[in-house]
Amino acid sequence: MEKSLIAVIVFLVAYALIISEKIHRTVTALGGAVLLILFQVISQETAFHHIDFNTIGLLIGMMIMVSIVSQTGLFNYLAIWAAKKVNADPVKLLVSLAILTAVSSALLDNVTTVLLMTPVIFSITAQLKVTPIPYLITEIIASNIGGTATLIGDPPNIMIGSAVKELTFAAFVNNLALISCFILIITLGILVLIYRNRLKTTEELKAKVMELDEKKQLQDIPLLKKSLFVLSITIGAFCFHQVLHLESATVALSGAVLLLVMTYAQSEHELERIFHKIEWLTIFFFVGLFILVSGLVETGIISVLAQDLMKLTAGNSVATAMVILWLSAIASAFVDNIPFVATMIPLIKEMGTMGVANLEPLWWSLALGACLGGNGTLIGASANVIVVGLAAQNGHSISFMKYFKVAFPLMILSIVISSIYIYLRYLG
Repeated sequence: MEKSLIAVIVFLVAYALIISEKIHRTVTALGGAVLLILFQVISQETAFHHIDFNTIGLLIGMMIMVSIVSQTGLFNYLAIWAAKKVNADPVKLLVSLAILTAVSSALLDNVTTVLLMTPVIFSITAQLKVTPIPYLITEIIASNIGGTATLIGDPPNIMIGSAVKELTFAAFVNNLALISCFILIITLGILVLIYRNRLKTTEELKAKVMELDEKKQLQDIPLLKKSLFVLSITIGAFCFHQVLHLESATVALSGAVLLLVMTYAQSEHELERIFHKIEWLTIFFFVGLFILVSGLVETGIISVLAQDLMKLTAGNSVATAMVILWLSAIASAFVDNIPFVATMIPLIKEMGTMGVANLEPLWWSLALGACLGGNGTLIGASANVIVVGLAAQNGHSISFMKYFKVAFPLMILSIVISSIYIYLRYLG
């Protein structure tokens, strides 16, 4: 049996099991990865080469810092503060937390943002006795939309910016921030309509929340000061990591190590407790997923599919931009967007050597499609998987189909809006 056929079969079976949730997604992803190596579709060395250790390191570093910060009571403080700003109204709180998530995702990155925001959501929804699921789904969607707006907001943008030096931080903001804001407004309006009847609480619970003193939630002020100091340095380094020639994983792990040295360097018990809080199931799900997709990359499936679709456009700039946008969106919803973008970047560069004069609309189409497409399914982007893992840890299950029914139509709408934007701004 051809290696490409085996890769497709293993991927489709693994994906079907992930959707059905008959077997835990981490076991499924790792099982599929092992099968690809056992059937010699890819070698172990090649499989490990495709694991994005930058993403893995970023996740572990931020998880360590978040677990330490969570001991200070900061998240409860933020939860109560945010609720009081909107008079503890559950619907208004959904919007305010989503906007905070989107802005933070643009300025930091969406993975870091959801790691910081998810505990806030659990805390405040527990206070108001409303289900956290709508807030978590909205958080995922808002984080990916916000991350679309800047160079550092989402891994696909970082990859594109690294490959095309003239696409600076300012260029990303100039070309993607406005459309991201517009899509966020439309999306939040629809989400409010979907969830408004489920987000209800009593006046007594609202009154109790309004009476709370958020400052009393801060439990360990010295630890809080140390944590905020390290977080500030880490966030600053994230913003300038390209200038500093540091990968985001290096920044996150450096911040984690610095905070550990400043707090628990001599306490083995505390260190064990902190490392126990790392979402290892999520980490190994990513490992398995990267290897699963590597089978499609190494056997040329993704590349052949992309090239064949490009041939259909016959060099027409409008058709090419639309194909890249929609292909990126659909593929990123079902396949991790990082390897897909890695395949598309050289393909677009090659089109430049073949006579396509203006590649700029193609780069922005790729960025919009890959970042926004990540909203389509629970495994479409790193932030999605992180939130689902944290939700499961807190006793709240977000099924594949529950998320898909809400998010996939919203993703399609965002790509329709992006299509109009790309055409009017660059091609009309």
